[in-house]
Amino acid sequence: DRKFILRLIPSGIIHSGKTCVIGNGVVVDAGALEAEMEELCAVGIEARESLLISDRANLILPYHRATDKASEEARGEDKVGTTLRGIGPTYEDKIARRGLRAGDLLDMETFRTRVEANLLDVKRRLQADGTYLEESKHEYDSYFKHAKNLRPLVRNTAYYLNNAIKQGKNILFEGAQGTMLDIDHGTFPFVTSSNSTTGGAITGTGIAPNKITGVLGISKAYTTRVGSGPFPTELKDETGEQIRRVGKEFGAVTGRPRRTGWFDGVVARYSVMLNGMTAVAITKLDVLDHLPDIKVCVGYKLRGETLEEIPSSAALLSEVEPIYRTFPGWQENTSGLKDYNNLPVRARDYLKFLEDFMECSIGLISTGPERDQTIVVAASPLQGWLS
Repeated sequence: DRKFILRLIPSGIIHSGKTCVIGNGVVVDAGALEAEMEELCAVGIEARESLLISDRANLILPYHRATDKASEEARGEDKVGTTLRGIGPTYEDKIARRGLRAGDLLDMETFRTRVEANLLDVKRRLQADGTYLEESKHEYDSYFKHAKNLRPLVRNTAYYLNNAIKQGKNILFEGAQGTMLDIDHGTFPFVTSSNSTTGGAITGTGIAPNKITGVLGISKAYTTRVGSGPFPTELKDETGEQIRRVGKEFGAVTGRPRRTGWFDGVVARYSVMLNGMTAVAITKLDVLDHLPDIKVCVGYKLRGETLEEIPSSAALLSEVEPIYRTFPGWQENTSGLKDYNNLPVRARDYLKFLEDFMECSIGLISTGPERDQTIVVAASPLQGWLS
């Protein structure tokens, strides 16, 4: 009966007796993580007692946030639309092999020295572009205090997770963002700086591919996007505004209004393929309850040619015209329904089409924001997982 907005800590933290792991594929801001733990503590959840951080997770530092802001401002109208939290610059440092990792916190004296050296290097690089870094001693003193507090949580989580598997324990991997924000497979350059597809669960934790036993994809019954980038099915009219309003589509971290549009079947099928999905969860079905007509994108037209695949170029994807299949809306209340057979026939027809087009079974259907406003589809592979 409470709402939790989590950014770094896995959502399993709200369940007692579970160990939560921040893997090596995540970049961690020590101050942000401490603040998130304090928010949980205020509602009676002691995150520090059940949280581990990979010693190979790269750290976001104050100069990363400043660099992120300077980079976005320099782009002007071509900005990527980042959250300005320093995530991109931290991954840049990781790939350039100059990043600092959580394991470095075990020697704070050396850590401070390396931070100071990196800060000088960042200043030189920014000044070469005519940008000057804003900083304060207080900000860094505060950061070092937060970083020191995280040291007891740092360990080699790859060994921890693999030993847990040997002991027969169950592991749930929770991914962030979505397929179209993947650095390799998404709408480049309007993407995040990591792999947000299933492969990220492997490289980002140290678990072997053959240990993954199932993949649950999650998609709304319509499409949303935060920030810049191509969005073929975007609705810039009253329908789009209605979906945003009813669905409460505002960024959990930034509060920015999300862009809304019709379900993009081309993107969904692509995501199913890339991630090897076993089943899909369709959320926010009830948001569409009062629409007279509902559309699904089943292909693209580009310069007179019909496409069934997604162009690799963001510029070309911005040009495509969606090809729609239109369904009559059910215009009945589905909010809170828990039995698939109680859904309106037209809602079931819509879901069946999505299932067939994506080439993946729908295992869960969310009909409201509450935990129990969920339909588990009996015929799906998910039923086996839950039992």
